[in-house]
Amino acid sequence: MSVLDFPLREQAALLQSGELTAAELWTLTMDRIKARDGKLRSFVHLSDGETPAEGPLSGLPIAVKDIIDVAGMPTRCGSHAHEGAPAEKDASVVATLRALGMAPVGKVATYEYALTGPAYDQPNQTARNPWSEAHITGGSSSGSAAAVAGGLVRAALGTDTGGSVRSPASYSGCVGLKPTHGAVPNDGVFPLSQSLDVVGPLAASVDDAAFVFDAMTGRDISAEVGKDIKGLRIGYARDWFVNDPACEQYVIDAMDDAAGMLSQLGAVIELITLPDYAPMEVMGCVQIQAEAWENHKAGLAKSYDGYGLDARRNLLSGAMLDEATIKAAFDFAADLRTTFDEALEPFAALLTPTTLSTAPAFADFEDGPVWTAMRTLPFNMTGHPASSVPCGFAHGLPLGMQLVGRFGEEGMICRIAHAFEQATNHTARPALQDGPLEITD
Repeated sequence: MSVLDFPLREQAALLQSGELTAAELWTLTMDRIKARDGKLRSFVHLSDGETPAEGPLSGLPIAVKDIIDVAGMPTRCGSHAHEGAPAEKDASVVATLRALGMAPVGKVATYEYALTGPAYDQPNQTARNPWSEAHITGGSSSGSAAAVAGGLVRAALGTDTGGSVRSPASYSGCVGLKPTHGAVPNDGVFPLSQSLDVVGPLAASVDDAAFVFDAMTGRDISAEVGKDIKGLRIGYARDWFVNDPACEQYVIDAMDDAAGMLSQLGAVIELITLPDYAPMEVMGCVQIQAEAWENHKAGLAKSYDGYGLDARRNLLSGAMLDEATIKAAFDFAADLRTTFDEALEPFAALLTPTTLSTAPAFADFEDGPVWTAMRTLPFNMTGHPASSVPCGFAHGLPLGMQLVGRFGEEGMICRIAHAFEQATNHTARPALQDGPLEITD
């Protein structure tokens, strides 16, 4: 096994002891990217070989979604409409990681402006699912998921507005952590919907995700990782998905198995009833479209033809929303926060699926965007932390379960997720063949 496949915590220990140098780790990482990413297409820009900064995490590599600024690297947001000039300074989250010594190895693909996808009129080819080149990774943090699941890096930064960290993690077989809204600063991140946007890590394991979260925030949720979960009450929202026609039977089976495993580990699983999901998705989409229109109307006026067709259609829908509809959506979100606060009050976490199927095929998108069933958007609306963790496979593709926690309790959901992860074998990695690397800069 290569040192690149060691957990981040172990890599950091080797760097600090001098058994591994930052230059060696950098070279190994770049060599693997160049050998493997020809088929995955996760990276859209590679670092020019900068020397990793000094610090306690000196040399640990991380990939960054291409709507997050990294000094000296272009930010293109996956769009012909974005100038893509090298950023003058790091986004705050990148600056924090760099101050500790973590090294941004490059920018990874995103759906255009973190909107819908995949699409075929964007400047870069679409990232591929490491488990099957014929299937999507999910979005919009598509390159982040492909890079992590493909073993190019142990962790990547993504953003999550309606599930864009968690759904790619689910479809690609890695861990995705959406922090509590506001836990990570968003300056230097191109906004989609400010009331919902959150920066979070996609990682090869729960411990890696907790490790990066701690580095991003200065907290220590890693102290929770490894603790047992005996006696913890978990609310299993089974009726929130089991009768949905879009939910595949293999998802139901995997979720029941996951609940059973958590019970075997000592958690107390209790069935709970949550309000109907459909209105949450409708109102959440209104929030996104309203704020996205405000963020992009000047850009559309300046470079309408630079936007892809799907992006234009999505954004222009926001222009048709009236103030009463927008206010109703934000009022709904405020009430929903209270609803989930009350639902979480007796529990350490809530358990739901992340997505209701495995990753769709690219062929499904040849005629334009396709709706994919998820259970993620409500927790952007309420701001609660949530994580997607691999929970099985169907037809050779990964499945993910979602754990949702109280405000600020990322440590608790990582504690439960880690216990599940260690008791199962769902974090396998696909066998990948090396191929030529092609990056269009």
